[in-house]
Amino acid sequence: MQLDLSSPTVLDLDTVTFRRGDKEILHDVSFTVRRGEHWVMLGPNGAGKSTILGFCGAVVHPTTGTVDVLGHRLGRVELQALRRHIGHVNPRHPLRSARTVTEVVLTGLTGTIELPLRWQPSQADRARAAELLDLLGLARLADDRWTTLSQGERGRTLIARALASDPALLLLDEPTTGLDVAAREQLLETVDLLAETHPQLTSMLVTHHLEELPVTTTHALLLRDGRTVAAGRATEVLTSDIVTRTFGHPIEVEHRDGRWNARTIRPRRRHRVGIAG
Repeated sequence: MQLDLSSPTVLDLDTVTFRRGDKEILHDVSFTVRRGEHWVMLGPNGAGKSTILGFCGAVVHPTTGTVDVLGHRLGRVELQALRRHIGHVNPRHPLRSARTVTEVVLTGLTGTIELPLRWQPSQADRARAAELLDLLGLARLADDRWTTLSQGERGRTLIARALASDPALLLLDEPTTGLDVAAREQLLETVDLLAETHPQLTSMLVTHHLEELPVTTTHALLLRDGRTVAAGRATEVLTSDIVTRTFGHPIEVEHRDGRWNARTIRPRRRHRVGIAG
């Protein structure tokens, strides 16, 4: 099934609620993502980030409200066809076998964890994988085994895998989980590079930490207890006041040289003034 992907609106959630059993997880969430924008989704544990990411990946349907992904409404479109145009980077990738880096990238074309038994990549497929590995600085690791990679190398390999099918939407689910500072910075540089090499690509990144936002972040969605605290341009909604309300803790937000930083606002200590007798 060939889908029309010409819509300038990549994601559109309109008054969405989601219930699991008797519990309402999301309450009237609305926001719109347009082509070429790079969003971050922030909020404490239990805020509803994973559920919304499920909508974005066309794997979860809303209880009420509407969700449009790449211009197609969930419930009225063939999900498998839609998912072919969505790349997903999950650092908890469940691969257990000793596949090579090239083979892991090729699974992005099949949409599977392992390579299908009867599937053989074409010469063009292998060239595509080699091109992506070179782009992301992984060419030297092309024949290395997945089980021998560092966590940072795995993260960049998964980005290459997600790009293999030339997606219109890229989802990054806490991509810096488990990385040290150097590996985190390398991965964020990789994400920033995509704004140059794939200018039409739209992205949604999920994280708990402002320090993990790429320089290319354009917009932010902040959630608390299944409700939208704020959604809009990152420079307008990632403020000390809004982030404090989102996490329920006094936080001072700083934006400098394109990167974000957050720290606790500590009350000033009162100094006692001694009186000489």
